[in-house]
Amino acid sequence: MKLLPLLLLFTLSINLFAKEIYIARFEYKNQIQYGQINDEYIQPLNSNIYKGLKPVGEKIALKEVKLLLPSKAQNVFAVGMNFASHLSSPSDLPPPLFFKSPSSLILSGENIVLPKDSRNVHFEGELVLIIGKKAKNVSIKDAPSYIFGVTVGNDLTERNWQGSDLQWMRAKASDGFGPINSKIAIGVDYNNLLLTTKLNGKIVQQENTKYMIHKPSKVVSYLSKYFTLMPGDLIYMGTPGRTQSLVNGDIVSVEIEKVGKVINKIKK
Repeated sequence: MKLLPLLLLFTLSINLFAKEIYIARFEYKNQIQYGQINDEYIQPLNSNIYKGLKPVGEKIALKEVKLLLPSKAQNVFAVGMNFASHLSSPSDLPPPLFFKSPSSLILSGENIVLPKDSRNVHFEGELVLIIGKKAKNVSIKDAPSYIFGVTVGNDLTERNWQGSDLQWMRAKASDGFGPINSKIAIGVDYNNLLLTTKLNGKIVQQENTKYMIHKPSKVVSYLSKYFTLMPGDLIYMGTPGRTQSLVNGDIVSVEIEKVGKVINKIKK
């Protein structure tokens, strides 16, 4: 093997095992694949990233690819009342849980088109976990090994429906109610990250994930007692602070340090 390919492979291997790396699912020439983002380029990876990251082929300019949702989630779970600054739940009890729908997921940059009969939709900036391998009856101790990475999301909620409906399906899982970043951050300390939500450029939420009442390991372990978690499944981890109603034209951004940002405009 020539020296240049050897050096290229060595460099890619170092990048793949750096402390923090960023993976994205993308479409290029009608093919969907995963890649590692490095500045203005993306390095294609092996098809099953959940079993290890290996570079394949040549790097591609980011401007030439279409970034997609971070995973093809079978299930989208969410935790409620997970910050005392928002609504708290007892730390010694199971985490309050609910479902969002895969159809609620949209990317940063897309418009959030609200249902015509919605009247009181609020933002909720959140950390989102991505499951990396099949999980069933997992212990809290072992749970971190099932978390592939994290991203940032916005758990849109229609408060009137949340209070009136038997379930939170309409309130939490309507189309477009789950904006999410396309990148998966791997190697970050997701138990200690600053989350900031801005509404039209003004900070409206800001808190560290270390104040989550129910930690990711506990949530994954508890969920796995009742549901088989699959690679690519998502878990929204709850929102801090106050929220408020959104109106047509509002721009909401949620940013988590070392993870990324999701920005969307409200359309009604």
